[in-house]
Amino acid sequence: MFVPSFSLLSLGPIINRWKRLVGWAVGLAALVSLVVSLLLPNIYRSTAIFIPTNPQAADPDRLLEDNAQVRGKLELGGRAEDLDRVISIGESQPVAELIIKKFDLYRHYKVGPPGDDDHDNAVLKEFSDNLGIVHNDRDAIELTFMDKDKNLAANVANAMVHVIDSVNQQLTFENRRTVLDLHRKRYEFLNTNFERSRRELVKARRHYGIYGLEMQGRYMAKQIIETEAALRKAEGGGGDVAGLRRALRGLTRADGGNVINLERFVQGADSLNMFANRVADLGSRLVSARATYESAELTLKGRISSIYKVQKAYPATRKSKPFRSLIVLGSMLVTFALSVAFITLLEFYRHNRPDAAQPA
Repeated sequence: MFVPSFSLLSLGPIINRWKRLVGWAVGLAALVSLVVSLLLPNIYRSTAIFIPTNPQAADPDRLLEDNAQVRGKLELGGRAEDLDRVISIGESQPVAELIIKKFDLYRHYKVGPPGDDDHDNAVLKEFSDNLGIVHNDRDAIELTFMDKDKNLAANVANAMVHVIDSVNQQLTFENRRTVLDLHRKRYEFLNTNFERSRRELVKARRHYGIYGLEMQGRYMAKQIIETEAALRKAEGGGGDVAGLRRALRGLTRADGGNVINLERFVQGADSLNMFANRVADLGSRLVSARATYESAELTLKGRISSIYKVQKAYPATRKSKPFRSLIVLGSMLVTFALSVAFITLLEFYRHNRPDAAQPA
């Protein structure tokens, strides 16, 4: 059996013999693809760009360490774990369901009412296909949403950024609550100890009769010196020796009858110094603990954002797809290639039929 060989050079005559059929096929494909492309709705793309920060930057236990550290903690993060966490949150099903419910995408995508598994899967698939969250080469997150309604696309993209920020904050919210509770307990503990130490100091002052160490010490020393000098002078003659002896005993002995006396002053000086230092230390720590607690509470209630928005999403000014000219051109090229393949196989079959292979 004779089998003719085919080459690219032999396609020219074949196409020339079937040019009318190929032309009709390509023209029909162009017409159909043009109609289909005109029926396709315009799709608009809106993109929001943001940079995640380290959520530990807003932890109350680290907020007031010092000003330099605060400035450092409030700077942008861009760590790999922060970027991965934000992308995982954005691609999670709970976030998708929240956005779908917020914008009533069941009705917008015309998939039917919610509650049916097929409808739920259809709207989730449509939403996921239109959503894109990527980490660009500048350590930022680009969140893109596409829709035939350009305003809806921008609103969904901005809402997604807000939800991601809220969920990202919520990841450390309980831990921050625990830390805030620790600050509160520390403040209450210091306040209780401060009040107890202050009462002990007042009690010690009353017990020892000491209300001012420095001034009282100077006054007591002056009185003792003057009394003792007067006693020495009286012992020389012409004075109330017995009275001065009683006065000196009252100034120096605890059993002398004086509330303020040297013996009790010496006994209480060390105790009062210890209590006073204790109260001063607790007072400074209490003021610092109260300031830290109040600032931590304000930080927790303030809900510091965990992301930095570089660019919010705006309604697109031109469509993203479809590319109608490419659709028409592509369909024409595919139809031409399929037509050439078909007529080539047809010619190959005709030349290899048994009756065509027999000699005349």
